[in-house]
Amino acid sequence: MAEPIISFQDYGFQYTAQAEPTLHHINLDIYPGEKVLIAGASGSGKSTIGSCINGLIPFAYPGKSTGKLTVGGIEPEKSSIFELSHTVGTVLQDTDGQFIGLTVGEDIAFALENSCVVQDEMKRIVDEVAKLVDIDHHLQYAPHELSGGQKQRVSLAGVMVDEVKVLLFDEPLANLDPAAGRMTIELIDMVQERTGAAVIIIEHRLEDVLWRKVDRIVLMDEGKIVVDMPTRAFLSGNALLEHGIREPLYLTALRYAGIPITEDLEPQHVNSLVLTDKQIEMVQDWYQSAAKEREDKKEETELLKVEHLSFGYTSEIMNLRDVSFTINEGEMVSIVGRNGAGKSTLAKLICGFEKPTSGSIYLSGRDISGDTIKERAQRIGYVMQNPNQMISKPMIWDEVEMALLAGNMTAEERKERVEETLKICGLYPFRKWPVSALSFGQKKRVTIAGILVQRPQMIILDEPTAGQDYHHYTEIMEFLKELNEQGFTIVMITHDMHLMLEYTPRAIVFSEGELLADTTAAHVLNDPELVKKANLKETSLYTLSMKCGIDNPQRLTERFIEYENEKADLEK
Repeated sequence: MAEPIISFQDYGFQYTAQAEPTLHHINLDIYPGEKVLIAGASGSGKSTIGSCINGLIPFAYPGKSTGKLTVGGIEPEKSSIFELSHTVGTVLQDTDGQFIGLTVGEDIAFALENSCVVQDEMKRIVDEVAKLVDIDHHLQYAPHELSGGQKQRVSLAGVMVDEVKVLLFDEPLANLDPAAGRMTIELIDMVQERTGAAVIIIEHRLEDVLWRKVDRIVLMDEGKIVVDMPTRAFLSGNALLEHGIREPLYLTALRYAGIPITEDLEPQHVNSLVLTDKQIEMVQDWYQSAAKEREDKKEETELLKVEHLSFGYTSEIMNLRDVSFTINEGEMVSIVGRNGAGKSTLAKLICGFEKPTSGSIYLSGRDISGDTIKERAQRIGYVMQNPNQMISKPMIWDEVEMALLAGNMTAEERKERVEETLKICGLYPFRKWPVSALSFGQKKRVTIAGILVQRPQMIILDEPTAGQDYHHYTEIMEFLKELNEQGFTIVMITHDMHLMLEYTPRAIVFSEGELLADTTAAHVLNDPELVKKANLKETSLYTLSMKCGIDNPQRLTERFIEYENEKADLEK
């Protein structure tokens, strides 16, 4: 049997800045040519494992290790990051943070320049690797001119020029639209086939990674490996449910239909499922079972009206073209579409960060084109993806109160408003805490509290759950659902199709600056033409319905959502 390319033997690690070890008794062998998915909740230690493999530990993040680790036969502690980079290539979650060159070609060539490769040979290698990842027609482009998926290709090419034996991907899908995420998984699979490298993927989006074959899944919890087994066996057990990780939608649907998940089902992907006639009948029966009656539509009051809106960052290119839609009071809506479709640009126009080239925006029937950013912020709150980019005060109370200081409220009125807001956001027990003591999800609540304290009519959130494990995802989304039930209008810009299906009855779909559709969330993912145009992808529920001879996949999706909601109501 071949020697492992990576071997952890009773390995432990404790960061210098922490009182307790992050990793405990890790025993893990990864072999040449294997593809391994490392999953687990935030804080489980999976990113620390990655940092041990690529040498960031101990050279960038010092600490104390126990046991033994070898990478390509080398002990990282006795080597260097430079030496390890010839064995392990790392593609980070934030591709922008990995760019060095002014052009794509320069960026791919960076490692070769460090190794003093002669120029003719360097050009040959860059051309060869660029073709391998299908980025050869963009070598003269600046990195910022590329889409999210293209940036992933450049990052991958940059680590492949060294002909590495291990490719490590740290949450490669976090910032990509669904179709770009699928293409990234296909690209990783293609590169592995051509190079024979071992591939390690650290990712929350389990179902998306399983779009292509994965040999093993390693599940981590509290710094330990709790499960390490082949994909088919792993998905047949209850490890995901027991550790609070979202399982693929098609498996959840089969469970709801009363079908036990066994290895005989070939559960590693929806396309590989082997269902008996009896099991297909069970899915059909569940699909047809009585669902709760639809509630009568409530009377709707228009809140936001966007009318024939167009905008371009330059006079030559229009980023939004003739966009019109209406959002009513108390709605919860998703805005979806491919990277670069114009979703974030739309939010900037609504908030006043940019001025439209033409068209109008109305709030409660009033044209707000003459309102300043400050005046709009009192009615329309905007929450950025990363809470660390919004927080400017060290203490929670000060951060939430800050927006009120410029107004005419008395100190007592401010105190009452801040306390009320902190209670709404579940932060009142932490009101005297420093922000630095909070988790990422709690910081997200602080940024939302900083907006809510102004009592806006609408809150726009950019990727509210990006990079979150299922526990924190649910925590943030249930909180937003509670706010919506209290009357706040919530608009979310998201790439997460699960979020759109679970929490927003309505979705507005963009592609290349145009509004493609304004319809139900279930319809969006069951319309193949719309899915293709918007760079989305059908859910596995769509594929499951086709497998089971259900001619209305949209209704199956709706049935799934209804069942989930019924189940959640019973558990409350």
